[in-house]
Amino acid sequence: MFTKEQIAERFRLLQDDICRQLVAADGGGVFQEDLWQHHEGGGGRSRVIAGKTIEKGGVNFSAVTGMLPEVIASNMGIPRTTFFATGVSIVLHPHSPMAPIIHMNVRYFEAGGNRWWFGGGIDLTPHYVVPEDAHYFHSQLKTVCDGFHPEFYATFKKQADDYFFIKHRDETRGIGGIFFDYQDELKTGLPHERLFEFAVAVGETFAPTYVELLRRAKDRPWGKREKNWQMLRRGRYVEFNLVWDRGTKFGLETGGRTESILMSMPPVAHWAYNYQPEPGSPEAVTLQWLRKGIDFLAI
Repeated sequence: MFTKEQIAERFRLLQDDICRQLVAADGGGVFQEDLWQHHEGGGGRSRVIAGKTIEKGGVNFSAVTGMLPEVIASNMGIPRTTFFATGVSIVLHPHSPMAPIIHMNVRYFEAGGNRWWFGGGIDLTPHYVVPEDAHYFHSQLKTVCDGFHPEFYATFKKQADDYFFIKHRDETRGIGGIFFDYQDELKTGLPHERLFEFAVAVGETFAPTYVELLRRAKDRPWGKREKNWQMLRRGRYVEFNLVWDRGTKFGLETGGRTESILMSMPPVAHWAYNYQPEPGSPEAVTLQWLRKGIDFLAI
């Protein structure tokens, strides 16, 4: 079984590798790094890029310790105890409305020294859904999942559909992906070491997959109409993160660093009262894709 220090170090290296790949793909931006300390113990490295291709992106690493707040312990169904949490969290907002927003997170959690689990996932939020890109994205995720368990992709895809759902809008945040949480040996039949390898493999899948999606979007034309739609879709992204995202709530309720927690917010977003896209328009077609249960591997 890996120690929490070994897991944290591997996640730290994962952050380094992803940042290198994103700088190369962006073609102009560099990451600014901010080191910080958690008020109870540990800390992290927040890295933010404002580049040529990526308008705003954050790649965060953290490894923190403390006491679980009573409300969070209750929600987890465990007594209030000490905790250790480490992971890498990423959100990227591109300049082009023809390129997608992407989120990735891999994490490890220990409670009281004898309870542990892994979590994470990757999900994609295109401003305009391109079926071929959706197929490619989900095929990448299925490949990494199939290398560890034959049921992982189907199970984690459904969990992503259910989790990344904007209930008050009755629409998914994007085209989903995979989402897994509270994964331990009892739940999966896989030992600690194998689940750690899976979390790392998910993290390593992220950058090559997104770089390819950026390459595909590079020459797609766009104008004022597409940019306005991008701003409205960013508004939906903000709504999900502030209203429904458990990671945001956990970070704020445990006294995490606010700037790092909210780095997922886009630089600019719009809200329009009762906006309805023109029937049959590309915007209306995209909305038709934003529902649960679509088999993107079949399109």
